[in-house]
Amino acid sequence: MNQVSQRRATVQAQAFKPTIAHLSRSSRVGPTRAVAVEAPASATTHATHDAPAFRAHLDFKFVKENVDMVATNCKNRFSNADPHKVVALYDEFVALKSKADALRAERNENSAAMKGKLEADKRAALIARGQELKDELAAVETTLDAVESALQREGQRVPNLTHPAVPLGGEEHAAVLKEVGSQRQFPFPVKDHVALAEALDMVDFESAAEVSGQKFYYLRNAGALLELALVNYAFNKVVSKGFTPIMTPDLVKASVLEKCGFQPRGAGTQIYAVQDSPLCLTGTAEVPLGGVYMDRILPEEALPVRMAAFGHCFRTEAGAAGMAGKGLYRVHQFSKVEMFVLATPEQSDALHQELIDIEADMFEELGLHFKVLDMPSGDLGAPAYRKFDVEAWMPGLNRYGEISSASNCTDYQSRRLNIRYRPSTGTPAASDSDSEAPAAAGGKKGGKKGGGKKGGGSGGGKTEFVHTLNATACAVPRMIVAILENFQQEDGSVVVPVPLRPYLGGMEVIRPPAKKH
Repeated sequence: MNQVSQRRATVQAQAFKPTIAHLSRSSRVGPTRAVAVEAPASATTHATHDAPAFRAHLDFKFVKENVDMVATNCKNRFSNADPHKVVALYDEFVALKSKADALRAERNENSAAMKGKLEADKRAALIARGQELKDELAAVETTLDAVESALQREGQRVPNLTHPAVPLGGEEHAAVLKEVGSQRQFPFPVKDHVALAEALDMVDFESAAEVSGQKFYYLRNAGALLELALVNYAFNKVVSKGFTPIMTPDLVKASVLEKCGFQPRGAGTQIYAVQDSPLCLTGTAEVPLGGVYMDRILPEEALPVRMAAFGHCFRTEAGAAGMAGKGLYRVHQFSKVEMFVLATPEQSDALHQELIDIEADMFEELGLHFKVLDMPSGDLGAPAYRKFDVEAWMPGLNRYGEISSASNCTDYQSRRLNIRYRPSTGTPAASDSDSEAPAAAGGKKGGKKGGGKKGGGSGGGKTEFVHTLNATACAVPRMIVAILENFQQEDGSVVVPVPLRPYLGGMEVIRPPAKKH
């Protein structure tokens, strides 16, 4: 939808014909961050549906003026959203809004005409006409509300635009941007991380299965210490790059999840929803970080805003099964350090590169062999304009596995979260082009962080939506898998990567704990 502003939107509208095999996303060895799930398609009768959970500031005029390009983009991303239906609803909305405005104007004129002395029959005619206008306006407004709700539902299903350099197709079309290191050659039979961790008394799957169920785990001894070491190592790295460290809530409102592009309820959701509550367990700290500046206007001088959070992530992992989810690789709960950035549109591409460079530098410093991939159109979640994945070699599993990702979501999330900035004096602003859209309501009136509706920036003038970016600094279980399998020794011990040793009290090698007598 643009989720890139109209004046910058350039997308190569190359058609790609998806096959049934490409449409199955559950077969993929899963990502470390949840993929946004589209809401079910609306029925054609818009009047029978409840209002959407929130109003997004979508640029319907852009869709109307570029409907074929937007439709091709949906096709390339394997989305079943219908931009042509969005345009039809938008046209209906505009026509009804104009009709409602005309009726209000006539009603006002009719009321004004009744002022002063009038003949009895003249006044009676005006009163009768006033009642007719009132009834007509009420009927139009009822239809208008229904059309507006349908327009929001259909509009919110349209995915972000796609960067012109993104490969078209399914996961197999991912492009390798960078490869670091090489596969280690072992002179002994390689073990997977499950065998290694259990022998080193680092993990307890059996007790966790009894207590919580499958795909849960206890980390013990060096396993528990390794998690803390990875979190502290990652935090120190990102803080040194200018990120503000934050500890976030693990429970968030379902509406905030939806505004970030995730579907908290319904079949196939990756989200745990709390029964009889508006709250959900978050699948990534991206969500509470995205909500920090919700309904705010920032001064351009405050951007970019760099935040990094430690959070617990909860995933249902619906549809996940088999060896791809063995051991720690795919679990229901894990710890993660997440980076999140708010930026101007001019800054976001460079910041996206900065995020992936931070990730790659960390993984290279830890001695891992990995690839950086430019993920194809069919593998992008609805919010992402472009996404880079990092896949590390995992010799025990005998394959590459995703350990991180970095996404530029442009203004997809900010149009839903209502996060804007006010350009500096002299900087042209091209946003607020959605002023005719039904969701162009203002945000909160006062503010913290220098960013309320009042005082958010120097001077008045139009505002623009920020761009949001997110990246995983450290998904703990996947990093433990990569470390154990790549640095295992013939005797079953594991060499600790040098950068982590200060966080482990100088421990150089993980060995089984001494037996207590």
